[in-house]
Amino acid sequence: MSRPGFLLSAWPWLAAGYLLSGAVAGVLALVGLVTLAAVGGVLAVILVGLPLLLVLALVGLPVGRVERRRLRLVDRDPVPDPHRVPAAPGLRPWLRTRLREQITWRELAYTVLLAALLWPLDALVVTVALLVPLSMAVTPLLMATIGDGHETKVLKQWTVTTWPTAFGVAVLGVLLLALGAYALGAAAVARAGLTRLLIADRDDLVARVVELSRSRVRLVDAFEAERRRIERDLHDGAQQRLVALTMTLGLARLDAPPGALADQLAKAHGEAGQALAALRELIHGIHPKVLADYGIEAAVADAADRSVVPVDVDLRLPGRFDQAVEAAAYFVVCEALANIARHSGASRAEVRGGYTAGRLLLEVRDDGRGGADASAGSGLTGLADRVSVLDGRLSLSSPPGGPTLLRVEFPCEATELSEAADRFA
Repeated sequence: MSRPGFLLSAWPWLAAGYLLSGAVAGVLALVGLVTLAAVGGVLAVILVGLPLLLVLALVGLPVGRVERRRLRLVDRDPVPDPHRVPAAPGLRPWLRTRLREQITWRELAYTVLLAALLWPLDALVVTVALLVPLSMAVTPLLMATIGDGHETKVLKQWTVTTWPTAFGVAVLGVLLLALGAYALGAAAVARAGLTRLLIADRDDLVARVVELSRSRVRLVDAFEAERRRIERDLHDGAQQRLVALTMTLGLARLDAPPGALADQLAKAHGEAGQALAALRELIHGIHPKVLADYGIEAAVADAADRSVVPVDVDLRLPGRFDQAVEAAAYFVVCEALANIARHSGASRAEVRGGYTAGRLLLEVRDDGRGGADASAGSGLTGLADRVSVLDGRLSLSSPPGGPTLLRVEFPCEATELSEAADRFA
């Protein structure tokens, strides 16, 4: 609706058609409900009306089907049929299944709401937003035809006797018609949202959300597995070949007589050594072996040792955690230490952590200048998304002047108790 071409698009007419067809459907539902209730109530005395009362309870089924089809006029996301397939063929299994479904009674409640309240509102919106401005816009035409060029009535209330007045009313009608188009769109969107809320399968929506959460976790696990595979392949393949190449160049350098060849071999030996160091750093960044072998405590201590800024580490953890949790926590700490070294101007940093009430908590603090913003390209935005996949939370406090405090926590369970935890158990 906010697009400039909304008035020239088909959406105002689709909205009008949705509301107008809703008014017609509401009238038909009202007639059907009143008829079934009256005839069924009267005939129930002689037991003939009991089937009609049963039909009354199921009258929401066709109404729900029609409403789901009508939603396609203004809602491009289709609402699937929420009803289950009966376990066996036949009328009795079908009735048993339908009467036990919650959606059947929600559709009946929606039908009553449609018949009693929604259709008059639909008709009122169409009348005020479309029919009234349209009747004003055609005032000159009515005056030229029905009024023989002398007079006509506007909305059967005001008499127009001059052509300037007739055209003035027509211009006003066109302006009101443009405003009415937006009113029709807003009303149709609200009406469709209410309909979807009442007749869509909430259990299916919950199942879809749960499956989406599980798929995100599976993607994280697959990502971590791929990182470990790449780290293993680089460590066992390319790194070993570089080590062998470095040794071969070193031996060749020792055997070569002094001169240009020895100088070239020395240069190649130095380049191979630098490439080996860079590859080892790359492997460590992909998935450090110390994290996989010894856990988050040892990995964080190793990252603190390699930090340019002095880092104090105080971690008190009962043991190992899920691999995805350990990897996310480790890379959050590494990213925080890298930001401290690059941007904070801090002289010292501190990493603290613990495990309590089923939550792993890590804090990274520095005494720098502060003013850090996680949304300004610091690299923490992607980590925050990764933490949220694991139902964790990442928060950053960095007032101007410092200190800066990064806090991350994960709901998790310890999978392997440490030796210290075993002694205290």
